[in-house]
Formats: sequence, C-alpha cells, structure tokens
Amino acid sequence: MRLLIDTHPLVWWLVGDEALSPKAREAIADPANQVFVSAVSALEIATKHRIGRLPEAAFLTGDAAAIIAGQGFTELPLSLRDAQVAGALPALHRDPFDRVLVAQALVSDLSIVSDDAIFDTYGVTRLW
Repeated sequence: MRLLIDTHPLVWWLVGDEALSPKAREAIADPANQVFVSAVSALEIATKHRIGRLPEAAFLTGDAAAIIAGQGFTELPLSLRDAQVAGALPALHRDPFDRVLVAQALVSDLSIVSDDAIFDTYGVTRLW
C-alpha cells in the first residue's frame, strides 16, 4: 500500500503519541507499505510551530528531511499538477494544507493516513 501521512499523524508517529490509531500505526510500521511525507507537511509544521500552534513539533523545524528519511519514509515534492488539482477542488474544506494533501493523494494514487473525515468528501481513500 502507498500511504500519504497527514501532518498531525506524522507528528504523532514521531513522538509516539497515543492519538495515532492502532490501525494507522500498524500500516505505517508495515515495511510492505511505502509511506510518503509531503513537502506541504513541512510547510504546515514550520508555519504552525512559528505561530505557536504546534510546539511539540519543534524538532521537525530543523532537518526534517533527515528525520523523514531516518524513518524510511519517502519525501513527496509538490508538483505543478498537484497545485492545479488543489486549486480546482471544490471548497468543501478551507484548510489549504489539507487541500494540497488531497490533491497529491488523487494525483499520485495514495491513501491518506488521517483522523480527519473531511478527506472522505473528496473521494480519496483514508486509513484511520
């Protein structure tokens, strides 16, 4: 399975937070699955940490690429196609970071690991 991990589940995975569901934890840990982390998640983490909304992710504001690689995850850059699809999505969700994650999942045929049920309205496969 090819998984795109949403920002908060990524942080929960890295800090060992119980908020991550057992099903998500198992899927992320399964070496048969390829786990992708979007560049947009790095932007979201840096932005939310800067404004004081994600203090537990301070460690990710440094060398996030090394941390992600150290977990065996694959970095997912933002493409022009991803941006076009995100911009064209219906306005069902106002969070621009999540809209880009939806677009990347659609464009790259990825399942999203997230507790956010709003993703379901966009027709992506969500694992939680």
